[in-house]
Amino acid sequence: MTFDYLIIGGGIAGTTAAETIRKNDDKGTIGIVSDEPYNLYSRILLSKPNFFLEVVPFDSIWLRQDEWYAQNRITLLAGKKAVNMDAGKKKVVLGDGQEIDYKKLLLAEGTRARTVDLPGISKLGVYYLRTLDDAKNIILALKESKKAAVVGGGFIGFEMSDMLKLAGKETTIIIREKHFWHPRFETAAGEIVETAMRKHGIEVILEAEVAEVKGNERVTALTLTDGREVECDMVIFGIGGYSDHEWLKSTGMVVSRGILANQHLETNLPDVWTAGDAAEYMDVILGESVQLGNWVNAQQQGRLAGQNMCGKREEFRFVSFYTTQGLDITIAFVGDTSLGENKQMVSRGGKKDSHAQIFLKLGKIIGAILINKTPEMGAIRSLIEKKVDVSNRLEELTDPEFNLKKFL
Repeated sequence: MTFDYLIIGGGIAGTTAAETIRKNDDKGTIGIVSDEPYNLYSRILLSKPNFFLEVVPFDSIWLRQDEWYAQNRITLLAGKKAVNMDAGKKKVVLGDGQEIDYKKLLLAEGTRARTVDLPGISKLGVYYLRTLDDAKNIILALKESKKAAVVGGGFIGFEMSDMLKLAGKETTIIIREKHFWHPRFETAAGEIVETAMRKHGIEVILEAEVAEVKGNERVTALTLTDGREVECDMVIFGIGGYSDHEWLKSTGMVVSRGILANQHLETNLPDVWTAGDAAEYMDVILGESVQLGNWVNAQQQGRLAGQNMCGKREEFRFVSFYTTQGLDITIAFVGDTSLGENKQMVSRGGKKDSHAQIFLKLGKIIGAILINKTPEMGAIRSLIEKKVDVSNRLEELTDPEFNLKKFL
């Protein structure tokens, strides 16, 4: 089998790239290899309580039907996994032994849920959330469950705790760190989230880790490392994700946390691009290599990668953002919210239920975390894009009453 354009990954980055390629090249053959047995579906819905609670129809998850692939002459090889590639021969090998030749290749395989290896982890009632099949299993479990536990203090932990309470479950969240989303969140930010959880009847256990999953065939409790037991008949682990690049290490591909790419999303191998959550790319706005895992960023990168695979050579310029809502609060991430060399973080407080952390690099805003302050997101994105120097105006920046638009 041979394709002019081969895409590894059937998510939003890969599918958007295929769509963009077809708009720019009417004749080239396009193939998508997806390790899930489905057409493109909305991962955004996988974070929404109404989907799990079946308030919205299940079929609303689908973003592309069979007809779309046929009309655009895109071959979807669903339920297939790439396990090897030969960049010299321009060949990809799938897990079933099938070999696919390509002229141009896009790696848009996303990330995987990080798992744990604990005594009893294979018992029924233990879940992760990354794929549609994961979500299906959780939806079924909700029909029988009474007491649920969530492990992890990040996006999955926040969203699943909200969903479980809306489903009427007794819910406990177990967080290894000293406060929610430490060290990304300051103490004040973490406490806002924890207060909201407790207000909604969620038990919050901090600085604790799971030592064992108890029960016979099905989970009945979690034993913590300090000996405490948390009763539950289902548990959702949300302890982060990772990029699985083992299959690329023998190919000459340069990888770090993600697949390294330049500002055009080109890798070090000829005629190979990358996009989406798996890409660790040179951000021309921030002036550094970053890896960002969110839907909007992946979609934008898929579009640019598709254009560049068709002969254009545009730079990826986009200030990424992600928002999540639940428990009567809204959390937003904008741009780069990591700390490192030449970076600093300043607090922009507010009322007791709102908070902002602004991230600077050499005096210029590069990112922000906003809790119940999403109206400021537009101004912050503009400040990042325009590379406005605020190093001499930190007093105004930290004043919650100061209008950030005045910096523009």
